[in-house]
Amino acid sequence: MPFGELPTFVNYLIKFVDILVVWFVIYKLIMVVRGTKAIQLLKGIIVIILVRIVSSFIGLSTLQWLMDQAITWGFLAIIIIFQPELRRALEQLGRGKLFSRSTTPEEEEQTHMIEAIVKATEYMAKRRIGALISIERETGMGDYIETGIPLQAHVSSELLINIFIPNTPLHDGAVIIQKNQIAAASCYLPLSESPFISKELGTRHRAALGISEVTDSITVVVSEETGAVSVTKNGELYRDLKLDVLRELLTKELVQPKTTSSSRWQWRAKKSG
Repeated sequence: MPFGELPTFVNYLIKFVDILVVWFVIYKLIMVVRGTKAIQLLKGIIVIILVRIVSSFIGLSTLQWLMDQAITWGFLAIIIIFQPELRRALEQLGRGKLFSRSTTPEEEEQTHMIEAIVKATEYMAKRRIGALISIERETGMGDYIETGIPLQAHVSSELLINIFIPNTPLHDGAVIIQKNQIAAASCYLPLSESPFISKELGTRHRAALGISEVTDSITVVVSEETGAVSVTKNGELYRDLKLDVLRELLTKELVQPKTTSSSRWQWRAKKSG
């Protein structure tokens, strides 16, 4: 049956799918150029098109001719100007990633934050530099942030390492991360009064447990004596974590909080207290 003889409903459905696919492709292309200078050039192209429409509407023939020339030759200019973005889009298409699920800007920031924490933890653990990093979640930590030195800095491994270098002004106390930023350093956290904590654990571990008992934060501890990495969450202490387990935990809890398998990491860690 020829296309024109298809039922009216089928014709409308095909047109709807056609428009939907086009919009989806445009959306994915916008995601590719998002965050690059190409997005500013796209805004300029939109301005040229709007000026062309307005000049045609009110009869500005010279301006209309100039805009026509800009649009006519603009396609060639787009290929030249957007060469890096077009190459990246073609590479992603070849890898099958162009139409995969796009991460949100917030997820990208959280992933960057996690990598910075893991990298800093690895550096400090190897050199036995004591560290205490608490990440705010739903329960506000404003009262504890006020006890420290406000920073409001971008999270980076270099900054975290410098904060905890011994004998520096900010090394004593905790770093609190709020909304993917280092809100403050040298913060005081409440010490846990649990009688079941091992006597071999020091003040950092007691502070990490204490804050996990009163908030839903996740706290990373690096032991100054052994270089061992621990994490506290919901009043529980998980000791001697490998870096891949630490990365998995932070990703499951911060980037993918609704994943049903978020507790899978627990059996891989040694629980204490």
